[in-house]
Amino acid sequence: MADREKIRNIAIIAHVDHGKTTLVDAMLHQSGIFRDNEQVAERVMDSNDLERERGITILAKNTSLYYNGYKINIVDTPGHADFGGEVERGLRMVDGVLLLVDAFEGCMPQTRFVLKKALSLGLKIITVINKADRPGARPYEVTDEVLELFLDLDANDDQLDSPVVYASGRDGWASLSPDAGERKDLRPLFDMIVEKIDPPKGDTEGDFRMMVSNIDYDSFTGRIAVGTIDRGRLDMNAQVVICPRDGSKPVRAKVSNIYTFEALKRTACEGAAAGEIVALSGLGNINIGDTVCAAENPDPLPFADIDQPVLTMNFLVNTSPMAGREGQYVTSRHLRDRLYRELDSNIALRVEDTDSADTFKVSGRGELHLSVLIEEMRRGGYEFAVSRPSVITREDEDGNLLEPFEEMVVDVPNDYAGTVIESAARRKGELTDMHPSSGDYTRLTFSIPSRGLIGYRGELLTATAGTAVVNTIIDGYRPWAGPIAGRSRGSIIAWEAGETVSYGLYNAQERGTLFVGPGVEVYEGMVVGENSRGDDLTVNVCKKKHVTNMRASGSDEALRLTPPRQMSLENCLEFISDDELLEVTPKSLRMRKRVLDTEQRAKIKSRAEKA
Repeated sequence: MADREKIRNIAIIAHVDHGKTTLVDAMLHQSGIFRDNEQVAERVMDSNDLERERGITILAKNTSLYYNGYKINIVDTPGHADFGGEVERGLRMVDGVLLLVDAFEGCMPQTRFVLKKALSLGLKIITVINKADRPGARPYEVTDEVLELFLDLDANDDQLDSPVVYASGRDGWASLSPDAGERKDLRPLFDMIVEKIDPPKGDTEGDFRMMVSNIDYDSFTGRIAVGTIDRGRLDMNAQVVICPRDGSKPVRAKVSNIYTFEALKRTACEGAAAGEIVALSGLGNINIGDTVCAAENPDPLPFADIDQPVLTMNFLVNTSPMAGREGQYVTSRHLRDRLYRELDSNIALRVEDTDSADTFKVSGRGELHLSVLIEEMRRGGYEFAVSRPSVITREDEDGNLLEPFEEMVVDVPNDYAGTVIESAARRKGELTDMHPSSGDYTRLTFSIPSRGLIGYRGELLTATAGTAVVNTIIDGYRPWAGPIAGRSRGSIIAWEAGETVSYGLYNAQERGTLFVGPGVEVYEGMVVGENSRGDDLTVNVCKKKHVTNMRASGSDEALRLTPPRQMSLENCLEFISDDELLEVTPKSLRMRKRVLDTEQRAKIKSRAEKA
C-alpha cells in the first residue's frame, strides 16, 4: 500500500483532439512500465473499438505510473461535451488536473466546459500548452487566452496562479519555456505534478467510505466499483454497507477483492487507505453514485447532479420488410433490457417507456452521445429503428417556452465566412464574435438553438467544400427562437420492393443524389437518395429496360452511373426528416418512411394540406 504523501491523483482534461491520450501514452512509456521490446499500440488508453476508429475518448479510464518514488494515478477523460458525465465522474476521483490546450487552436468551447467543471470542484490546475512544436504554434498567445479564460470563469487567486508547462505529447518532451530549455523528456511535467498537486485528502483513521465514480465489468467477478477512498481503510473480505444514490434502503455486502491500478492493469491487494483509487468486486448490483461505507457507520456522500440531456429520440422495434434478417436481438424485450442496462454506467443518459410497448424514449447530451450508443448496440447484434433527434424544451415560471442553445465556433477560410454567417442566420444563429484565426482562416462564434444544429454540419461542410471546422457546446436555455426551416431537399423513395438495377438507377440519378448502387435489395418506402428539389420523389429503381427487336445507335452502350453517396450513421441521423426512420442492423443502415405504402402516404399528405 502506497504512503498517502507519495500519491498524486490527477485527471487530464481538454477539448477534443488536443492530445490527452497521446500525452498519457508518452507518460506511461517514460515511466518505464513497458519493456523495451514490448509492442504497444498507439493511444493505448483508447481500448474501445469505437474510440480507436473515431480517434476520440468516450469513457473515462484509470491508469497509474511511478516517478521518483511517487505513485501518480491518472484519469484520462473525454474531450467531447456529449460525454460530460464521464468528465464529471473522473474529476471526482482526483485532487488536481492537467488542462491541455493546443498551441495552435487555443481555447475552444470544450476547453471552457472542462475547466469550469474543474474550477467548481476547487481542483489544483497545471496548464499544459501541448503541440508546442507544431507549425503555426502560438504558445505565448494561447497562454494569454488561457489566463483570460480563468478570469472569465471567476477563478480564485490560487487557481489564477496555476503553473504553465509547454509540451509535445507526440514527441514526449516538456519544458517550462516555449523557447528555451532542453526538449528531451517529460521530467519537467512530472516534477510539476509532484510539486504542485496536493496529496489526497481524507482521514485515514475514520470509518471507511468511498463514492463509486465508475463501473467496470469482469466476466468472472461481475460488476467492479471504482472510486477514491474518501475516509478510513478497507481490508479484504470486509463487511460494508452500500448506500444507493437515490436514498433507498442501504444494502449489506462483502468485499471479495480489492484492486489498485498499476499501469494498464488492476492489481489485487490486501487493503487500501484514504486517498487511493481502488476497484472493488463482490458488491452485487452496485451503481455509479452509490456510497460504500463501513458496516457500522452508513454515512453516504451526496451525489452531485449531472448536466441534464438536451436531445431526445425514439428507439423502436424494427418493422421494415427486412426486419429480423440481420440482427440477433430484435424484440421489444431485448431492446428494453439493453437500453435500461446502459443506464448503469451511462449516467448522462435517460430512458423512458412510452404508450407503445415497442417504442422507448432515449435522451442524451447530443448527437454524438446518442450515435455512439446506437453504434455500440448494432455491434452487439441489436436490430432496431430510430427517429430523428429533437430537442428537449422547458417552460419558465411565466409559462414561456425555452429551448437549449449552443455556442458554435467555426474556423473557416476567409472566402467562406459570408456563406457560413448566412447559413447560420437561416437556422436562427446569431453571430457573437468574429476575428482572424491562423493563416487565411476566420473564427466565427455563434449563439444558435440546438435544433438548428440538427442536420447542419453536413450542410455546412458542403457549403464550404469540406473546409469548415465546427465545435459546439451547450450554452443554457433561452426563449424559443421561432420556426426553423428543415432540410431544403426532399427524399428519393423506392416505389416497389426488389433489387436495384442500373437502368432504373440511371433514370433516377438525374433527379438527385443516390445512396444505393446496383444489386442492392430495397423495399417500398425505403429512402434511396436525395431529391434535387424540396419535395419527395417516388421512383422505380428496380425498373428494367424493355426488351425489343429494335436497335438504335448507341442504345446498347453501358449506362454510366455516378457512384452513390456513402452515408455514415451520423449522416443518416442528420438527413432523416420527422416522417422518416433509420433502420439500424449489425450489417446495414437503411433510411425509410414511417408509412411505407405509397398510396397511404399520398392520402395522409392530402389530408394534411386540406387541414
